[in-house]
Amino acid sequence: MSSLDGPHGDLPPTEKTAASVGVVDPHEHHWFAEPTKPVGWKYVSGLVLAQLIFFIALLGPAIIGIGVKVQQIVPDDQKTSALGTVAGFGALFAVIGNVLFGRFSDRTTSRFGRRRPWIVGGTVVMTLAFLVMALGQTVPVVAAGWCLAQLGANATLAPFIATIADQVPKFQRGRVSALLGIAQNVGILGGTYVAQLFQDHMVILFVGPSILSIGAMLLFVFVLPDQRLTARPPRMDLREWVTTFWLSPRKYPDFAFAWWSRFLITLATFMFTTFRLYFIQDELHLSEDDAPAAVTIGVLVYTIALIASGYIAGRISDRTGRRKFLVAGSTLLFGIGTIALAHVTTVGQFYMVEALMGVAYGIYVGVDLALVVDVLPNPDDSGKDLGVFNMANALPQTVAPLIGAVLLAVSSADNQNYTLLLYAAGIVALLGALVVLPIKKVR
Repeated sequence: MSSLDGPHGDLPPTEKTAASVGVVDPHEHHWFAEPTKPVGWKYVSGLVLAQLIFFIALLGPAIIGIGVKVQQIVPDDQKTSALGTVAGFGALFAVIGNVLFGRFSDRTTSRFGRRRPWIVGGTVVMTLAFLVMALGQTVPVVAAGWCLAQLGANATLAPFIATIADQVPKFQRGRVSALLGIAQNVGILGGTYVAQLFQDHMVILFVGPSILSIGAMLLFVFVLPDQRLTARPPRMDLREWVTTFWLSPRKYPDFAFAWWSRFLITLATFMFTTFRLYFIQDELHLSEDDAPAAVTIGVLVYTIALIASGYIAGRISDRTGRRKFLVAGSTLLFGIGTIALAHVTTVGQFYMVEALMGVAYGIYVGVDLALVVDVLPNPDDSGKDLGVFNMANALPQTVAPLIGAVLLAVSSADNQNYTLLLYAAGIVALLGALVVLPIKKVR
């Protein structure tokens, strides 16, 4: 029996009702017990494959596709502001979508389970939105398409990630989270290759991988032993819906510190990656035709380093039970790498720093999600709570393009103050390392 095998992995969909876990009052919100049995290879394989293909579909457009599309429809001197507008509005819709659809999936009573309908339906919506983006010829149309795509993507992602809290026991979360983080970043690499290959064919770039992601999610939900609510949860009033977007930092301080750590490292990441294509063009003096290939190679170097460090970090985390020092140390190293980018003058140096940042972020993704799931307040609300946490992913993506565009414009007539941008991003990441340290529930 492998470390991922276990009786739970081969069981049919779980049907844990309030009665089966000894709940008397549904308002106490304890419909489902925290998992204790190891998940099997079917669930893990389906999870990783679905994550991989989904992120190829989502991040090919996000990393290169939108930038290329914007350059096709606006003058060159407007590209950074137009890209910031599209990316910023899309991320705002991601914030809203992740939390709401996480809450919806927690309360779904479909006979297909809590998570399955949203995982598949969201991917279909994302695919249709990408078609709008591919065919759009104005910034408002492209922005509207990206907003709809983010709603669809987050309708999938919120319940998809919540299955880890539903299914994976604490002693296995480091390895599963590491595999998921690796799949996501290999997906980013695949997305950049797709974007580079089809940068002159917008419909294929945006829509082709997304159609494949529908198939991958269908396969995942087929093997997912999804929990099923057999009784409708209590009706929520307006105040409860508003507080869907909130978890008290005073009541749940560990969750709050983990939230701020993710917010800060994500902000640092997107302050640079939003403008990475233009950084390579403007600072390393590559042409518009050659720059996408440099981005792709950089992501390849980054991903190779990430895979090695992420897998090792996940195993160390599970074996030792320690997560904080790995998260804090990796965030610190990532901040140092971001500052080092400000001193890059050649493509070779850029690849070297990408390798350093890949090691750092690999350790981070190998451990951080496991840490977050460990500090979730309530397993019954894991979709909603992870949605609140994923605001720490989405909110920075809203503000990072806007902050980045402002910083690039400081003392620069051509909007190319990359030194200020990268130093600011590095300092933000360093702060992200510090806020992990006060967490008490996780070692």
